[in-house]
Amino acid sequence: MKYQNILLDIEAKLALITINRPKKLNALNKLTIEELHHAFQQLANNNEVRAIVVTGSENKAFVAGADIAEFANFDQIQGEDLAKVGQDLLFNFIENLNKPVIAAINGFALGGGLELAMACHIRVASQNAKMGLPEVSLGLIPGYGGTQRLSQLVGRGKALEMITTAGMLTAQQAYEFRLINHVVSQEELLEFCEDLGLKISKNSSTAITAAIKAVNANYKDGVDGFTTEINQFGACFGTEDFIEGTTAFLEKRKPNF
Repeated sequence: MKYQNILLDIEAKLALITINRPKKLNALNKLTIEELHHAFQQLANNNEVRAIVVTGSENKAFVAGADIAEFANFDQIQGEDLAKVGQDLLFNFIENLNKPVIAAINGFALGGGLELAMACHIRVASQNAKMGLPEVSLGLIPGYGGTQRLSQLVGRGKALEMITTAGMLTAQQAYEFRLINHVVSQEELLEFCEDLGLKISKNSSTAITAAIKAVNANYKDGVDGFTTEINQFGACFGTEDFIEGTTAFLEKRKPNF
């Protein structure tokens, strides 16, 4: 598939997705969400790729939100459909992907942009980045999982403060509130994220997939995370990676996953 709004680069075991709408500050429109879904699905099925980095083009914005012009005239039913399709196609899809996704937040991550970053498994921001959910200033609330994931990451009180004030956090504030994992300089951002992805790529891909499922289970209603962990732990014993990992340990060598 030839993409119009994203760039996809694969090198060795690492993939880099760049949202490429700089004139729109990389805002998410319908086509961009569809292209991102296609790219992530393609990478999920690529056994060579072990980790994915997603970022925005240029240095001003990761994703500055959704493309408001696309839905300004929607009614209630269309609005609900917009949120459901977006969550299913992209945000929930990333969260449940079988390999880690690292958000390289290189500027503004607002609205749907912050929701995209929160759906990723790991978040790294450049020092100039700013993050927030300004939807209430438009008469809306976050609709791509923002009300749920933000409260999981920073706590109920801080999440409600951010959402109801439509305020923004600096990268350092986001780090202090545990919204992101690391803060680095703009110049170091991609290299830092790629190094993180390469560290991940050295480990067992089947075990990492199991770990993602187990951790995510803790945040799903009606799912016992401890039972999921037990099941996924047991499933690891039936994999080739378990045999290679334990054999390598006993033979005092590095495993070849």
